[in-house]
Amino acid sequence: MPMQENISIVLNGEAIQCPINLNFLELLNHLELEPRSLAIELNREILPKSEWENRQVENGDKIEIVQFVGGGL
Repeated sequence: MPMQENISIVLNGEAIQCPINLNFLELLNHLELEPRSLAIELNREILPKSEWENRQVENGDKIEIVQFVGGGL
């Protein structure tokens, strides 16, 4: 069986390895994150949710994942 290849990304300031050929929705699943309350910043630009399934995670990407927290006064 061939070894899984990985790419290097920076996720929330931390260098990590992730599988190749993931789109951003698959990345969230790989990280066991619930996509409904998240925003993704890719290389300092907000990545619209409409692009999460069509955009591939690339080697060297700098990704920030932010979770919205409900609440108020």
